[in-house]
Amino acid sequence: MSKKIHGGSVVEMQGDEMTRVIWELIKEKLIFPYVDLDLHSYDLGIEHRDATNDKVTVEAAEAIKKYHVGIKCATITPDEKRVEEFKLKQMWKSPNGTIRNILGGTVFREAIICKNIPRLVSGWVKPIVIGRHAYGDQYRATDFVVPGPGKVEMTYTPGDGGKPVTYLVHNFESCGGVAMGMFNLDQSIKDFAHSSFQMALSKGWPLYMSTKNTILKRYDGRFKDIFQEIYDREYKSQFEAKKIWYEHRLIDDMVAQALKSEGGFVWACKNYDGDVQSDSVAQGYGSLGMMTSVLICPDGKTVEAEAAHGTVTRHYRMHQKGQETSTNPIASIFAWTRGLAHRAKLDNNTSLKTFAAALEEVCIETIESGFMTKDLAACIKGLPNVTRSDYLNTFEFMDKLAENLKGKLASLPKL
Repeated sequence: MSKKIHGGSVVEMQGDEMTRVIWELIKEKLIFPYVDLDLHSYDLGIEHRDATNDKVTVEAAEAIKKYHVGIKCATITPDEKRVEEFKLKQMWKSPNGTIRNILGGTVFREAIICKNIPRLVSGWVKPIVIGRHAYGDQYRATDFVVPGPGKVEMTYTPGDGGKPVTYLVHNFESCGGVAMGMFNLDQSIKDFAHSSFQMALSKGWPLYMSTKNTILKRYDGRFKDIFQEIYDREYKSQFEAKKIWYEHRLIDDMVAQALKSEGGFVWACKNYDGDVQSDSVAQGYGSLGMMTSVLICPDGKTVEAEAAHGTVTRHYRMHQKGQETSTNPIASIFAWTRGLAHRAKLDNNTSLKTFAAALEEVCIETIESGFMTKDLAACIKGLPNVTRSDYLNTFEFMDKLAENLKGKLASLPKL
C-alpha cells in the first residue's frame, strides 16, 4: 500500500480493563497505519460514564444514529462490587442495553471458525447465526421487591381517555416477594422480524424463531403472530425461491434441535434468550473470544459492531501487576472489521472493503498456522497440557497479526 485508505466517519467507543488495553493496540497496530478515519470517539470506560452521569453513552448512541457506523469495545456493567470498587454514584445500566434501546434493531452473532480449533459440539460444521432482539422485555422491565403482604396489579390507561383496565399480578397474602412488569412494542417486533428474514435471505439459510408461547400465550404469542404475518405477506415466495424456510419453534425444543443440528441456519431469539444462547453457541464452537456481534438497525443503514465478550478482568488484574497475559483480541478486531465493512458498503468504498476482509483473513490464517493465544491453545490441547511454547502473549500475538497484515496488504493489488 502506497498511501492510507480514506475510511470515512466512524463512531468509536472505548471500554474497560483488558479489552481497553487491546483496543488501543488494535488501533495502533492494525487500523491507523492503513486507514485514515474521521473518528468520533466516546469514552465509555466506567469512570467516565460515572463522571458524566452516563450521558456519554446516550451521546455515543446518538452519534451512531448520525454517522451510521459504531464500533464498540467491551465495557463493565456494574454490580454491587463494582459500585464499591469504583466508588460509583449509582449502579449504572448496561451501556450495551442503553445503546440498543436507543437504536433498536437486532444483534446478530456468528462464530468465527478456524479449522484447527476443535468444536465442543462436534456436529456443528456450519455457523449458527443468532439474532437477538435488542429491545425491551427484561432489559427495560420495572422490577421491585415486594416488602410484605399486599396486591400487585398492572393497569392499562388508554391514551384516548377510555376506561382503565386493571390486571391482578399476584395477591401476596402471607409474605412479600418480588414482582416485575415488562413490555415490547409491535413496531420493534416487526423490525426484528424484517431484520431476521433479511439476514436469512442474505445467508441463504433457513430461519427459526423461538418463544415460549405455550406459557406466555399473549406476550410471546404476539411475537409468533407478527413473524408469521410478515413472512406470509412479504417473504414466503423469496424463501421458497431460495429453497429455504421459516419456522416457529418452542425455545426448549429449539435448544435441543440446535445441539443435534450441523448448523447452517439463522436463529431469531427474544432479548433474554438471545443473551443466553449466543454465549452458549459461541462456547459450542470453541471459544467466546471467537464470536462476531453486530447490531443491525431497522433503517438498514445503521450498524453497531462490538466484541461479544466481557472486559477480561482476571487478565487485567495480572496486567496491572506487570504479569504476562495471553488475551484473545479476535472478537475485538472483528468489531472493527465488521464496522469498517459496513462503512465500505454505505460509501461504496472498495478499498476499505478489501482491507476489512484482508484483516479478517489474517486473523484466521494466523491462528490456523499455529500462532494463537492461550485460550485457543487450550481448546486444541486441553488446558492442563498447554505449555508456554504453545501460545503467544497478548503483545506477541498482536505483533504477529500486524506482521502478517503488512505482508498480506503488500501482496494485494493496489488498494
